[in-house]
Amino acid sequence: MASAAKPLLRVLRGERLDPPPVWMMRQAGRYLPEYRALRADKGGFLDMVYDPAAAAEITLQPLRRFPLDAAILFSDILIVPHALGQQLSFVAGEGPRLAPPLKDASLDGFQPAPERFQAIYETVRQVRAALDPATTFLGFAGSPWTVATYMVAGQGSRDQEEARSLAYRDPARFAAIIAAIEQATVDYLAGQVAAGVDAVQLFDSWSGSLSPLQFEQWVIAPTARIVAAVRERCPGTPIIGFPKGAGGKLPAYARETGVDALGLDETVDPRWADAALPPGLPVQGNLDPLALIAGGEPLERAVRFVLDALKDRPHIFNLGHGIQQFTPIAHVEQLFALLGNAA
Repeated sequence: MASAAKPLLRVLRGERLDPPPVWMMRQAGRYLPEYRALRADKGGFLDMVYDPAAAAEITLQPLRRFPLDAAILFSDILIVPHALGQQLSFVAGEGPRLAPPLKDASLDGFQPAPERFQAIYETVRQVRAALDPATTFLGFAGSPWTVATYMVAGQGSRDQEEARSLAYRDPARFAAIIAAIEQATVDYLAGQVAAGVDAVQLFDSWSGSLSPLQFEQWVIAPTARIVAAVRERCPGTPIIGFPKGAGGKLPAYARETGVDALGLDETVDPRWADAALPPGLPVQGNLDPLALIAGGEPLERAVRFVLDALKDRPHIFNLGHGIQQFTPIAHVEQLFALLGNAA
């Protein structure tokens, strides 16, 4: 079906719709009993990511429950370092591990494995074949800074100190890491588009830990290069940037990266964003995931606040970050009832 029939894609291209289209970060995941059942059957997280039939099923699960305007690929931002040759595993209760960490090793010692992308592309093809023609299909990747923080430390961290310190101590070495991630990310996103996604999002989950100068160097500049390269290889494909925690640096990010739309995390006042961001730039967000857990009147008030603040701008309703594991299904149903009555 022509893209004009896809409401979310229309907003990404600058149109204002009322009520706005909606999807939720991490909408395919642990809060859904059907996801938990499939994971119990299939095994570990990474096993499901690299199993196209399982990953496609997980991608589609939330669309069977809720009137979502987009599916987002079920995968992980650390597929890129895995394809670069770093070993990836997930430790139950602790999260991802990458070995060896780049604080102790060099990229030169890795054996690249770009074939690891192929399972992800097959997931995209399977979802594309099953997806309602009116539903936008979103692919994604991690932004270079956030991916580098995991590669350097070998795991997630509270303040990304090891990556930040390496960037100050040996900027040439850190720049080489960023460059390798950039190239792999461009290839990965272009491959997702070729397989069937309509738009892509760059997640920069740890951008809020950087000083202004580091933000310019390690968030804005690499993102701008990726946007330009993907746009050259995939003309017309919208690109959403989500620099979580960027705060007052958001206007510069919006102007200088060239993204087509900007995700707002839950700490951003949407009234400020509407006033400070470039006129007409589509935005996405930014309901607090904890308001969704709370439900009831607090949820209603929070939804109305976001809708009112962004009523004059192209807007995709979303959470300010990922839906949490213990979110009641009934509260998600309440959210969609509220959004359906928003017009």
